[in-house]
Amino acid sequence: MKNRTTYLLIVLTALFASYADAQQQKLAKAGKLYDNYAYIDAIKIYENIASKGYKSAELFQKLGNAYYFNSEFAEANRWYTELFALGIEPESEYYYRFSQTLKSIGDYDKSAQMMKKFVEKNSADERGRIYEEDKNYLAEIRKNSGRYAIENTGINSEGQDYGTAFFDGKLVFASSRQTSGLTKTIDKRTGLPFTNLFASTVKSDGTFETPERFSGTIDSKFHEATPAFAKDGKTMYFTRNNYNEGKKRKSSEKKILLKLYKAVLEKGKWTNVTELPFNSNEYSTAHPALSPDDKTLYFVSDRPGTLGQSDIYKVSINSDGTFGNPENLGRTINTEGKETYPFVSDENELYFSSDGHPGLGGLDIFKSRIENNDFSKPLNVGEPVNGRQDDFAFMIDTKSQAGFFSSNREGGMGYDDIYRFKENKKLECEQLLAGRITDQQAGTGLENAKVSLLDNDFKLLETAYTDADGNYSFKVECGKKYTVRIEKKEYLADEKSVTISKYSGTTILDVTQQKRLSEIGKDGDIAAVFGIREIHFDFDSWNIREDAAIDLQKIIEVMREYPS
Repeated sequence: MKNRTTYLLIVLTALFASYADAQQQKLAKAGKLYDNYAYIDAIKIYENIASKGYKSAELFQKLGNAYYFNSEFAEANRWYTELFALGIEPESEYYYRFSQTLKSIGDYDKSAQMMKKFVEKNSADERGRIYEEDKNYLAEIRKNSGRYAIENTGINSEGQDYGTAFFDGKLVFASSRQTSGLTKTIDKRTGLPFTNLFASTVKSDGTFETPERFSGTIDSKFHEATPAFAKDGKTMYFTRNNYNEGKKRKSSEKKILLKLYKAVLEKGKWTNVTELPFNSNEYSTAHPALSPDDKTLYFVSDRPGTLGQSDIYKVSINSDGTFGNPENLGRTINTEGKETYPFVSDENELYFSSDGHPGLGGLDIFKSRIENNDFSKPLNVGEPVNGRQDDFAFMIDTKSQAGFFSSNREGGMGYDDIYRFKENKKLECEQLLAGRITDQQAGTGLENAKVSLLDNDFKLLETAYTDADGNYSFKVECGKKYTVRIEKKEYLADEKSVTISKYSGTTILDVTQQKRLSEIGKDGDIAAVFGIREIHFDFDSWNIREDAAIDLQKIIEVMREYPS
């Protein structure tokens, strides 16, 4: 009996070891597919392993990621839930991704909990800072919502349809649909055919004719997408995998990445397809958009210097057709997440999609005004354009306030669908900085006091004078920090800092002014007369601190008034 028990234990141990070895082999196979972006095939193997009760952090992380990177957030949420149920502490990025997927199922409370954990674990991340500054972002989105009427365009297929542009009375877009005479290669990432450019003529009643291939000279066996047309009607920029003139090129990691290409229209055909000079085999460059004057090209890349997974850049287009040096749009626009699909309207408004700025789930569409090469704080355009899934590739005609966007939301025909919209009310954040300047002792308003508005770098923006009751006001940008300087004869000059609300309304800044106490003699002590404190410096630093700058300004103003 003892020998039989020992024999059974040996057999069971061998079977268990064989089973564990088989699972490890499957994991290794799935891992290779995963590393090569073949997410659909990797998911099949991973889910087969999971169905047999196998559990590990690696399994659940990669299963969640494979769905997450394919924008299937509900399924990603299922496997991230399993990951966190293991009771381990994963890398901080998983708290962020879990938070995003929780939005896709409408659990915003738990999503906020995960974001709190994410901030605790990675306080330096820009996404965490933005979240901490705007925890009431859902209220802001609600205020911005309800401004659009949307409908399906009627040109969608069961595959991918996205990324629109107008050319010669036609809507041009990317599609993975199958057509007769066109053999398509399957993209292992999605399990769908690679996309080509299609076009649909706009009828007189605003509906669309059946889409047809846009250009046989542009199509390749890999992806073509996101066209942008210059106003001359003869120049097109578009995205394609790293493939041209029958040759494909790979990165050092053996991956075929994305590049930007230019084509010209000659005798009715798009020819002379050339890649842009700032492409590289080692990183992706994609999704072109032109400025209203066609002098600047905006695009997306994960090149060195990128802040996150992908950033939006711009590059000047010179009069001779050459290009300047690409510039990152900076931290007002870009985060450690994904910023993508830029579009610039005729009113110099940048629309883009992001999963790094606070949104409803997946990619949300945001708007930022461009002024003097500076970008205003991005505003979420709200529902119904934005929802719990990916919403992207926004374009608008500012004259008709009509346009298109793409989404993988529920209720569509396929993987990604194109929707049309009509904007009934523009999205603007309008703020007024206002207040009253009064005498400190009497409490009465000071008439004709000079009030100067300075930006965060103390650059003078505007000057005003108070009315008979001491009132002043300035139009300012939402979310920015300003300094207000007050000057009036017989009163001490003063400065106050103020941070403007991120919502439309009025920010109030009242200031009381102190009368000069006495004349200052030749050898008088200015600091003593005006109660100026000692000037402190941070350790081992020469920078004038903000608290000291105000007192120093008093001295400067007195010395200007009494130069001798």
